[in-house]
Amino acid sequence: MAAQNDFNIPISDEDFDYSQRGQWLRAAVLGATDGLVSVASLMMGVGAVKHEVKAMILTGFAGLVAGACSMAIGEFVSVSSQLDIEISHMKRIGATNIESESEQLPNPMRAAAASALAFIFGAIVPLLAAAFIVNHKVRLAVVVAAVTIALAVFGWIGAFLGRTHVVKSCVRVLVGGWMAMAITFGLTMLIGSSRL
Repeated sequence: MAAQNDFNIPISDEDFDYSQRGQWLRAAVLGATDGLVSVASLMMGVGAVKHEVKAMILTGFAGLVAGACSMAIGEFVSVSSQLDIEISHMKRIGATNIESESEQLPNPMRAAAASALAFIFGAIVPLLAAAFIVNHKVRLAVVVAAVTIALAVFGWIGAFLGRTHVVKSCVRVLVGGWMAMAITFGLTMLIGSSRL
């Protein structure tokens, strides 16, 4: 199916500028991947030293709330700064009708909400994966498996929407996620087993 321009006129894939999707795609994929990897890594870190499912779930939930708030605030501040710069530039060049162009200007509230929702969407995956499994080792394995599948899906979605190389995108996301979980698990286990 061909993409459409602002006038709903079909255009071919060759003529469509996929860089137009860059800003919202970056925010959505970054938010979801960050939620997935951050919360999974926190849960794996706690799982390295605590065997109770409650400890992992509470840690994951705290990570979800803190991360969503952090993403929303960070995106709001970043996009607000971008908006200030663009409005200031328009005033400097003598634009007379800034309000008529407001639909094209960045929206800090929309960006903040999108980032928070994307983070929550990603963070729910490891929480649901661990929620109903009593056996500690099985729980850790299921979290890793669920995160692996979700990372591959996020990598594929990003590559598909941006029309980039699928395997390269998936491998990059998978390796990064695995490294984050492994490092967090290993260092937490090391510190937990020491006599600090």
